[in-house]
This record gives sequence, structure tokens and C-alpha cells, in this order.
Amino acid sequence: MTRYVIRRLLLAIPVLLGIMTAVFILLQLIPGDPALALAGEKASVEQVDRVREEFGLNRPLPVQYAYFLKSAFTLDFGESLRTHQPVSGELRQFFGATMELSIAALIIALVIGIPAGVIAATHRSTPLDYGTMILALIGISTPVFWAGIVLIYLLSFRLGLFPIGGIIGTGIQLDRITNAYVLDSLLTGNWVAFRSSLHHLLLPAFVLSTIPMAIIARMTRSSMLEVLGQDYLRTARAKGLEDQQVVVRHALKNALIPIVTTIGLQFGALLSGAFLTETVFGRPGLGRYVVAAIGARDYPAIQGTVLVVAVVFVLINLLVDVTYAAIDPRIHYA
Repeated sequence: MTRYVIRRLLLAIPVLLGIMTAVFILLQLIPGDPALALAGEKASVEQVDRVREEFGLNRPLPVQYAYFLKSAFTLDFGESLRTHQPVSGELRQFFGATMELSIAALIIALVIGIPAGVIAATHRSTPLDYGTMILALIGISTPVFWAGIVLIYLLSFRLGLFPIGGIIGTGIQLDRITNAYVLDSLLTGNWVAFRSSLHHLLLPAFVLSTIPMAIIARMTRSSMLEVLGQDYLRTARAKGLEDQQVVVRHALKNALIPIVTTIGLQFGALLSGAFLTETVFGRPGLGRYVVAAIGARDYPAIQGTVLVVAVVFVLINLLVDVTYAAIDPRIHYA
């Protein structure tokens, strides 16, 4: 297993290299001059040239690409063209909040999606099955930003059940360790901050979880239907096992492989979906950070954010593959 993990990590290097190359090329194809955007539309030619010289934008493209690769492998992305702060420090500041939102959304998706899929499969061709799948179809078809705006209007503005936006209540002090506010409030024992940050987290996490929840429910139903017709389950029932034991201990366990695959893919999608959710709910995170960076043609910030997300996605896929062996003892990695 250790050799397999090391080999997968080594194979991830050319994947990340390809992603970084694609990002660099696409950024160069964006119309407009970042030096002009930084200096301002009314800046003189000398001022624009000075900005271009300061940030190395006047170097040949191969030289800029070489500097970009060096910064990526050393995890030093230089200074943001927009904020003039080290990009690595800003990524550490916002990464925790985005991961907290994504993990909370994944937990909600699992808690609701898997039981919904199991119930739909065990009540096949009944109104319960049809109703569950219709709700899943609605969840898949609903854009995250639209669901966020509607729920903010209904639950926050009209009913006042949740905060309209933000990440923690105004005036609440919190010592940040990981920059994941709910986790930091637990680590520091700040229960006022915990309640406030959790209250601010629930609605955006639920909005972000709607699409993964629906996909996981549909995949769970499909996988369970394949397993429920197997002979060994009929044998288990014939031996007198209760239906709940048959479904949970035997059927669901053997149906987990495709479900785990879907979970891994959806967590990667959650990171990209978090960008829209953070923008709608006004939460500080990688999403709002990269949206502002794109608007300002902030190359170092965009490249650093994309690389961080790509690394997380590669690690999640590796974790999914390792989980296969834990779920199914017949799977061994040489």
C-alpha cells in the first residue's frame, strides 16, 4: 500500500504540471493589460511601464512561465498584484474557511443523500421512490447561486432564521488558528463564537450541498438496486436476518464502492461550487478571493488558487482509491 501511495503521488506531479501550464496559457489569452488595470485607466505610459517592470510583466513568456513553475514548486507565489501581500499568506488565510464550508456541505449531503437513496431503493416503484427521485432531479437542476439567493430571501430576509451573510457575528472576537471559524472556536473553547459561526455556516453549507446530495442519492439508489437482487441477500433473509440488518450490514456495504467514487468526485466539485456560494453569502474564502483576482487580472493569486485546488483534488482521488481497499478486503494494491 505504501509503495502504491508513493507511486500515485509521483504520478500526480505531471498532472499538476499540465494543470499549471494550462492555467498559464489561459491567463495569457485573457484580453486586456494587467499593468494598465493596476496603474489605472488615467495612468501615463511611464506609470504603466513602471508597473509592468515592477511585477515582471515585461519579461518574455518563457521566462514568466519558468518563474511561475519555480514559485509553484517552492509554494512561494510572490506578491498579489491587487493587494501587494504575499499570495501564500492570503491562501492560508482563506483556505480554512473554504474547506470548512465544503466539508460541512459534504456532511449534509451524506447524511441526507445516502439514507434517501437507500429508502428509494428499498421502496422501488412506490410513491416514496418517485418522490425522492423527483426531489433529487430538482436538486441537480437548481443552480447553486439561484438557490442561495432564494433561500436568503425566504429564510434570512423574510423569516429571520439565518444571518443574511458573513461568517461570524459582528463584534465577536476569535483567535484564529486554522482560519476555519467553527473549528477554531472549538479549539479555543469560545462557545459564543462557535454558536455564531455555526449559525452563519448552516445555510450556505445546505445550499452548497443540494447538487452533491441529489447525485449521491441517485447513485446510492442505483448501486443498491444492483445489490438487492443478489443471491446472498436472499440467503441472508432465508436465514432469518431482519431486513434492516440485510440492508445496512450486507447490501449497503457491498454497494459502497461506486458511492465512495461519487463522494470523492463531488467533494472536488464542492470546492468549485464554494466559490459561487461564498460570493452569494459574502463569506471570506478562496471563492471571493479568486473572483476578485480574476477581475483584477491578478496572475499570482489566480495561479496559486488553482494550484491549491488541484492539489486538494488529486489528494482526494488518492484517498478514494485507498478507501476502496478498506471497504472491500478483496482489493489489494501491489
